[in-house]
Amino acid sequence: MQQVDAVIRQSLSSQVPLINQISEYIIHSGGKRLRPTLVLMAADLAGRVTPDHHALAAIVEFIHTATLLHDDVVDASELRRGKSTANHVYGNPASVLVGDFLYSRSFQMMVRLQNMRVMEILADATNVISEGEVLQLLNVRNIGVSEQDYLQVIHFKTAKLFEAATRLGAVQCQASVAQEEGLAKYGMHLGTAFQLIDDVLDLTGDSEKIGKTLGNDLAEGKVTLPMLYAIQQAPTAQADLVKQALLEGQVTQLDAVLEILHAVKAFDYVRAVAQKEAEQACESLAIFELTPAKQALLDLAQFSVNRQH
Repeated sequence: MQQVDAVIRQSLSSQVPLINQISEYIIHSGGKRLRPTLVLMAADLAGRVTPDHHALAAIVEFIHTATLLHDDVVDASELRRGKSTANHVYGNPASVLVGDFLYSRSFQMMVRLQNMRVMEILADATNVISEGEVLQLLNVRNIGVSEQDYLQVIHFKTAKLFEAATRLGAVQCQASVAQEEGLAKYGMHLGTAFQLIDDVLDLTGDSEKIGKTLGNDLAEGKVTLPMLYAIQQAPTAQADLVKQALLEGQVTQLDAVLEILHAVKAFDYVRAVAQKEAEQACESLAIFELTPAKQALLDLAQFSVNRQH
């Protein structure tokens, strides 16, 4: 990861000072660096980590960071990872344009690797992520959204980049098709579990640990699985309260909404769905022998469900 950080610092360089300033701000403002780590972990399992994997890990982090910059503008967010968002500090136009810079820089870096398969994977991933963003926008305050619709959004918006990260680790090692597919499925299921728990933590987490204000999804009218489950399972009056809070972005109703979600065991349900995804992630690695690299990925799958931040 130190090598990846070195690539990131070198690749952020621009002749435009504001680009350097905002890029440094968002890249070095914390975060788990989980997606680039997955590139390296997959490579470790499928073969060995090379300098090209460091570049791929940096590319994945740039794409992820670009989506965060754009997300925060769309959602009018003011806090991420415990710090003011870039759009709150520098304004929406600068954040959108620097997000575009990070996307375009990532594609410059892809070309230098001279691997058409890598470009295909990342081009497809960025396109699917964009579709997921639009789907999520269409679902805002849509209380008629189904669980299948919700899962499609997180498969597109979040899990696709996890899948790309683990697939890239394998592809750059020239792994077999079966190994590549196993790692790609691991990434998809891991990303799904990760987002499910993110949606739980948005309502139940420690705001200092998760680095953002609780109830953001409610305020933004995002119908996540805990709220969707409550709407389906709660008595009519309570379900109507949750619907109304979502339709109007009533964060003042957060305590009442939480009481309903706890009463119908919505969080237990979502954690169970996430646990199943984590188990499927682990099963996807069955083709690999048990090594320290595989054990690390198995442990990560369980962490994704049990984490508190």
